[in-house]
Order: sequence, then structure tokens, then C-alpha cells
Amino acid sequence: MSAAATAAGGPADAAPKKSKLKLVLIAVVVLALAGGGAGWFFLSKKAKADAEHEPAPTAVKTPPAFLPLEAMVVNLADAGGDRMVQIGITVQLIDAKAAEQVKAYMPSIRSNILLLVSQRTSQELLQREGKEKLAAAIAREIAIPLGIHPDDEEEEPKPKASAKAKAKKAAPKPVNPVQEVLFSSFIIQ
Repeated sequence: MSAAATAAGGPADAAPKKSKLKLVLIAVVVLALAGGGAGWFFLSKKAKADAEHEPAPTAVKTPPAFLPLEAMVVNLADAGGDRMVQIGITVQLIDAKAAEQVKAYMPSIRSNILLLVSQRTSQELLQREGKEKLAAAIAREIAIPLGIHPDDEEEEPKPKASAKAKAKKAAPKPVNPVQEVLFSSFIIQ
């Protein structure tokens, strides 16, 4: 080609435009890959941080079991012995298995509750605090026939405890299956 053809934008001018276009495309691709890599890096870091701050998944929570007891009429410890209370109690237990265990010991549990209530006076039971103390005492009385003694304090270990005593101390303390004692009726006469 002639010099006039090259000056007018002939084939010699086309080669530099193609190489510039290639460089621009390569630069865009490299920037897109770098941006995508940086985005992935920050998002994965954030997801990891979120996973560390999330609470560990808890075990599936089973609904509590409610076990109603037959209504009880008990003479109170008032002077003269003319006051009595009628109590309806429903026990909230940790699960249905615990409810079955409590049912197995129901005669003993009812007897213990009757003895416990008969030691209270009407003045104690008329107050909210007295009812709350009674509910806590009933929860302890229900646990005792199940082999759980919530009031037992651990003994201090002797200076030279045997391996058997150490193993006994390491054993976990049984948990009272009674979550709450609920009064469905409470009439004092």
C-alpha cells in the first residue's frame, strides 16, 4: 500500500487498535476476577465470623408434662384445729418419662404432701410468700421418693480421699424432674 493509504487509516492502523482492544478486555477481565475474589474473601470471612457468634444449636426441646394430683383437704396447724385447706395441685415435670416415674410413687408423694401441708398455719398460707414456700417444699417432697434429695449438700472431701470417693464426687448430681408446682385451687376455711 501507499503512504496515502496508510495515512487514511489502512491496514497498518488496524493492528494497534486490535491490540489496545485486547489490552482493555484483558484488564476488564482481570479487574472482574480480582473484584470477585475480594468479594468472596470478605463474604466468607463475614460468614465465618457470624458462625462463631451464633449460639450452638440446642437439643430439641421436649414440652413439659403436666400431672394433676387429686384435690386434697387438709387440717391446718392453727390453734384450736378448726382451720382447713383444700388444695388442687398440678405438677410441671421435665417430660412424660418423669411423669410416669412420679405416678409410680403417687401414694407416697400424696402422703408426704399431706403431712407437709398439715404443718402450716392459715396465716402462713394466706400470704403469697407462704404459698411459694409451700410450692418449693412440695417440689422437694416429690423428688425424695424418686431418689433425689435436693437439700443434700455435698460433704467436704477428706484430705486423703480414696479413688472410689473421688469417682463418687465426680458423678453428676441428679436433677429434680419437677420444674414447677402449680396450684389450681387453694381454699382456706
